[in-house]
Amino acid sequence: MAAPSAPIPVALLGATGAVGQRFAQLLRDHPWFRLAEVVASPRSAGLPYGAALGRPESWWLDDEPDPLAAVGRAADLVLLDSTMHLESPLVFSALGASVAGPIESRLAANGHLVVSNARSHRMDPDVPIVVPEVNPQALELVHGQPSFARGRGAIVTNPNCTTAGLALALAPLREAFGLEAVYVFTMQALSGAGRAGLAPPRLANDLVPFIAGEEEKLLVETRKIFGDPQLAVGATCTRVPVVDGHTLVVSAKLAREVAKDDVVRAFTEFTGEPQRLGLPSAPVAPVHYHHEPDAPRPSRHRDLDRGMATHVGRLRPGMILDWNFVALTHNTRRGAAGGSILLAELAVERGLVGRG
Repeated sequence: MAAPSAPIPVALLGATGAVGQRFAQLLRDHPWFRLAEVVASPRSAGLPYGAALGRPESWWLDDEPDPLAAVGRAADLVLLDSTMHLESPLVFSALGASVAGPIESRLAANGHLVVSNARSHRMDPDVPIVVPEVNPQALELVHGQPSFARGRGAIVTNPNCTTAGLALALAPLREAFGLEAVYVFTMQALSGAGRAGLAPPRLANDLVPFIAGEEEKLLVETRKIFGDPQLAVGATCTRVPVVDGHTLVVSAKLAREVAKDDVVRAFTEFTGEPQRLGLPSAPVAPVHYHHEPDAPRPSRHRDLDRGMATHVGRLRPGMILDWNFVALTHNTRRGAAGGSILLAELAVERGLVGRG
């Protein structure tokens, strides 16, 4: 289908959190979507959105210090709580997993398409985890959701922010050569922990060698995205004192022997449905390959292509698995809010919005 004739009104759950703020920033000038409803906890309900964000302890986007400028006209919206009726056909969920599940299910049953950044429904068999360039066909899973079958709404999910970057980095290799095993060591940014990671005192001069549940999510989500329940995936996840940008050190075993030039070509030539469709949030190239010996780096590369690409470098033969490389992804843009918005654009193209 063509672009909507008028912007589609959308609602945002968890609007005052770190990922919710990133959603609002990215929706500010979106050509297809208009932020019409903002939802937060009962303690913030009734406040103008701009007033809630304007408190010094409430704003978390280091790259845009003025919250009113960041969210634009949405600053005048009055915050709702999650029990209130929503009018928008499309709902973005930046809720925490502890509360997201039943709220998202209720909204889908009431006719909304819910694009969720929470983990609550990711592993439901009829709920897709979608990286639009990697597995757009997974959107067909919504036909098995009871609410969708009744002509109502559905739930679709964005992967964990680390999984999103890993899937984009691995997809060119899997598509070109086949993929048998992967091991990843992560250095994850503070913003990946939300308020807990960004609130003072921030982590400094240290590294935390454990992130609860992260290694398990990388395993099960990567397998589901690639449709390969036997794919060997191992991970060690750490938190480092970088504000934005998850860096992954990846080792991959391919299904056949290939030359380095072929691997580089697979990265640079990889493209997907968002690029073919010209979706508004699609990066020019989903994977950028960097030849410099010290790339990719969060401070230099995370915001390139609007923060929507994965950046790969330091490709070299491995001593244990076939190839080693470093991948970097902006975790709150491509890995969270931006990835969810791109997924919603794909869902609009597939006719999944406004059915109920």
